[in-house]
Amino acid sequence: MKMSCHDPARPEDRSPRRMLPKIFGLCLALLPAAPALASDWQTDTAKSTLGFKGSVGGNGFDGRFKAWRATIAFDPADPAAGHAEISIDMASAVTGAGQRDQALTGSDWFDARHAPEASFDAKGFVAKGGNQFEAPGILTIRGVSKAVTLPFTLEIVGDNAHAIGTLDILRDDFGIGQGEWAGGDIVGLKVAIVFDLQAKRTSS
Repeated sequence: MKMSCHDPARPEDRSPRRMLPKIFGLCLALLPAAPALASDWQTDTAKSTLGFKGSVGGNGFDGRFKAWRATIAFDPADPAAGHAEISIDMASAVTGAGQRDQALTGSDWFDARHAPEASFDAKGFVAKGGNQFEAPGILTIRGVSKAVTLPFTLEIVGDNAHAIGTLDILRDDFGIGQGEWAGGDIVGLKVAIVFDLQAKRTSS
């Protein structure tokens, strides 16, 4: 079926001069709306941290990744149009305890030799009110991918953004901790992935 910009005016109103504004307005109304474009943001890794929290023997410990990269597009006026891709070098994990750090990259834990990178890929963000947001996405560790929802707070001042968030996971969902470490008796199963990101707008 063909659609034309036809003016339903009365016969006496169909002079060319009277019809043109109406026809032009009707044609504009039929045009598709332009898609929203999210702003690109450059993460300042020197001022940002990406890490994790775990426990051994009931005692908590903190760790972080020294090497990671992030590609982020976000528009606070249209969060659903944004996306984020984060890649993490698993061999860069450190906790400040030499023996534990050496074990973390081994085959029982992160298996950095065969799965050198972990990733988080989010297509769209969800506004939860105020400065609260969620990022539904896919988290991949050791080659295992799971759907997760990452909650975070976001403050934007001018072209500068500050995001803080925590994602709780169970390490055995991703095969982290093999053999004698598979259970949670010694090393807790619950792990928190934490981040504190500083970023600057690079395009709008």
